[in-house]
Amino acid sequence: QVQLVESGGGLAQAGGSLRLSCAMSGRTFSAAVMGWFRQAPGKEREFVAAITWANDNTVYADSVKGRFTASRDNAKNTGYLQMNSLKPEDTAVYYCAARRPFTIMPIMRAASYDYWGQGTQVTVSS
Repeated sequence: QVQLVESGGGLAQAGGSLRLSCAMSGRTFSAAVMGWFRQAPGKEREFVAAITWANDNTVYADSVKGRFTASRDNAKNTGYLQMNSLKPEDTAVYYCAARRPFTIMPIMRAASYDYWGQGTQVTVSS
């Protein structure tokens, strides 16, 4: 099992920045990809970004490309989501997730992830 604990959410003004952290513990060797998702009230959970733990490859949703950056620190078993130029439409609960190696489903699919954090609220005011 892998446990994920998120931190760093909060309130920001439009144009501001926040950084989310996601600390992994447990059988961390079974986490090959860390993904970030978000869910706004009344909406489905949507993909935001993902990073491959072994080689640092990243993938982003079009809505955040150029504004958000996913990164990781292997020594700390922690992933990060740096969010810049925030917009009110970025307001949501943000989740980090991890999935095992050799998962076939597309990296943007929430169902392909095996472990989830508890979520952290991000609110962007206009």
